[in-house]
Amino acid sequence: MGVTHHGRTYRLDLADPTLREWTCTVLAADPEQGIVLDRSAFYPGGGGQPPDHGVLLWQGVQTRIVGTRKGDDPYLIPAEGDPLPPAGTEVTGAVSDDRRTRLMRTHSGLHVLCGVVFRDFGALVTGGNMEPGTARMDFNLPEVPADFKARLEEAVNAEVVADRRVVTRVLPREDALVLPDIIRTQSNLIPADEPEIRIVDIVGLDVQADGGTHVASTRQIGGVRVVKVESKGKANRRVRVELTD
Repeated sequence: MGVTHHGRTYRLDLADPTLREWTCTVLAADPEQGIVLDRSAFYPGGGGQPPDHGVLLWQGVQTRIVGTRKGDDPYLIPAEGDPLPPAGTEVTGAVSDDRRTRLMRTHSGLHVLCGVVFRDFGALVTGGNMEPGTARMDFNLPEVPADFKARLEEAVNAEVVADRRVVTRVLPREDALVLPDIIRTQSNLIPADEPEIRIVDIVGLDVQADGGTHVASTRQIGGVRVVKVESKGKANRRVRVELTD
């Protein structure tokens, strides 16, 4: 669950994060629970990355998708008042390209940020959140040098310009957990019963367990601005960032 399939749904979003349109079949449609597809490129949300938006097109009808409710299956949430395609209907799914692409750039930018802070300051992540083009990440970082904000922005953008490849792979749990430092959060968030672990590798900078969607290279992130560094407790520092284009 969560690597190639989520319940009855094959995860096209993880198989090919560049996919924006596909055909599939409705397995279930309920006004309370939502819509279940046999194949879906809608990222359902998780790990701080919000769910995709988009549409389902069927028999000349459009159903807008505005979110996902996770359960045994990923249940797509239709916009209020939009019709539900009946179970068994073949539909065309389409993910909002602008939203997904900006989320991919933002998510990969956070991994660069995480890699730089871990490499240069040895700090682990204590929390994070993102929206398209903006994000924040919290670190266990008791001591912060006076020029931390400027140094961090310079180092992050140097890694973006370095055009490092971003590679994903799925490993058996026992193989993944022997990799050094793949868990960059202060608490281990990998479910204990997960037999496979998806690894996102920014080659030469950062390797960690992650279930989200990413760009293919750091240059695709574009520019990153460190907006603010805030103190959120004795040892917790919040770094707010945004894409510059």
